[in-house]
Amino acid sequence: MTQQLDTSRRTPLNRGRVLEAAVALADGAGLEALSMRRLAEDLGVVPMALYKHVANKDELLDGMVDVIVDEIAPAVPGADWKQSVRQRVLSARQALLRHPWARQVLESRTTRTPAVLGYMDEFIGMFLAGGFSVDLTHHVMHALGSRMWGFTQELFDDAGTHRAEAEAQPEVQAAMLQEMGRRYPNILEVAMAARHDNGSVVSHGCDDQFEFEFALDLLLDGFDRLHCRGWTSAAAKRASG
Repeated sequence: MTQQLDTSRRTPLNRGRVLEAAVALADGAGLEALSMRRLAEDLGVVPMALYKHVANKDELLDGMVDVIVDEIAPAVPGADWKQSVRQRVLSARQALLRHPWARQVLESRTTRTPAVLGYMDEFIGMFLAGGFSVDLTHHVMHALGSRMWGFTQELFDDAGTHRAEAEAQPEVQAAMLQEMGRRYPNILEVAMAARHDNGSVVSHGCDDQFEFEFALDLLLDGFDRLHCRGWTSAAAKRASG
């Protein structure tokens, strides 16, 4: 352990090492554990040494996002637009699954780094290269939203509900479901239908990966139909006279 720490201290500190260590710290201990002091301890340096490479914690978080963006696989050469978009979105999702804290950081960023802008530019470029008009591509990007980064807000995010049920006695669980059915019958019917067998998913609830790909494919198929129809928005038609 001492030899490993000595080796770490002898390795010159640079921005890349700082960002990689920050990502590893967030992966292992959670985003709430990330601080400049804790990061410096992990790197075996004094906190002030970090500020030569990142100006503050916001810049550190921006850099950590860049690390995640760099993990997203590039578009497949020669693939059609739909295959390229699908592959990039699912690659982005895999990156976020490897780093559970990344979604929170992505949603909190108010500035866009060159790496983030580059990813967005390449993403838009896949539609334009596929023959999409600028008008259709604009609306496609709105429809995809955060899905281009591999995540979306889930309607049936019921982990807290299942945790409460698991901690309750059977008779309390039954009463909870009965009251839910009385007050919100449609929600309960659909939510209960999503409870898969234990062998199909880890724990109870929806298969998040399936649901994500299901919605992504619906969107891509819809974009394809609009593209083939030569769809133009009403605003674009008015602008063109």
